[in-house]
Amino acid sequence: MRQSINAKWIVSGSLAIVVIFWLIGWYWSLSPDAYDVRQRVEQSASIENPTRVAGYTLTTTMIDVSETLLNKPGGYLSNDVIPPSVFLDNMPAWEFGALEMIRDLALSMRKDFSRSQSQSVENSFLTKAHPKFNMDHKSWTLPSSESSYADGIALLKQYRDELANTRQSDSQFYTRADNLREWLKQVEKRLGSYSQRLSASVGSARVNTDLAGDANARQSSPVASQRVVQTSWWKLDDNFYEARGATWALLHFLKAVEIEFYDVLEDKNALVSLQQIIRELEATQQTVYSPMILNGSGFGLLANHSLVMANYISRANAALIELSELLNQG
Repeated sequence: MRQSINAKWIVSGSLAIVVIFWLIGWYWSLSPDAYDVRQRVEQSASIENPTRVAGYTLTTTMIDVSETLLNKPGGYLSNDVIPPSVFLDNMPAWEFGALEMIRDLALSMRKDFSRSQSQSVENSFLTKAHPKFNMDHKSWTLPSSESSYADGIALLKQYRDELANTRQSDSQFYTRADNLREWLKQVEKRLGSYSQRLSASVGSARVNTDLAGDANARQSSPVASQRVVQTSWWKLDDNFYEARGATWALLHFLKAVEIEFYDVLEDKNALVSLQQIIRELEATQQTVYSPMILNGSGFGLLANHSLVMANYISRANAALIELSELLNQG
């Protein structure tokens, strides 16, 4: 009798632990909501009219997005090795997508936005901050991913403080069309990759266009002229949430760009193009009501969430290419 009671307690306790872990995992897997960049900058700034200081808005937004990775419910999950976060994959994929956008912007901040010409000196804070964000996102030993990213955030705050100090001329941010275009070219390639990976959810035959446009071009290894590409069923949700995290971060960066480069965009008659890109990215953050990422065929009975996401990203990327060309014009 006592053994029967003990067995019931063990089973009940195990089920309770599973339910608790499931609820915690569900809560930690909720993606952060988009926010108003201008309002957030004005509320958190320690100076008057922060949006009038070149670089302050974009740097603050980069800091906010980075801190979200560390401070959201559950904290940073990608390098966790204990339950329940070790069993989660959607949020770690989301974190990696956002982190990739942070890394791209950190590189452009270091080599483009903070420099007036190719012969100018790199900013010391950004030179140190950039490699901090390149720490392996799954590192849990010393130094951990979180500590490295926190160090990068601290360096960004030091850079921002010097931007706000008009008597300090060592740190600069240049709202030049060519600087913005260099970063957008990186974003184009990133979005193009996401679009291709998401579209491969249904499998398709792709013609090799690697050397198109140059008759004398060569590549290291020969590849087939045509191949069938299809994403593994196990990777569908990872690709989806990685793209969702990347577009979430990019959405806020572009909202900050709209403020920082308003005059430049207005002069190039490109402001509307940027606003259209922002609208497409906002659509990628709509609520997913399905408990799982569905993978219906292109014209099948079930939805295909990957193809819907790929559609929004492809449209945003096409608009980005047009915006880049507008910035390149005199």
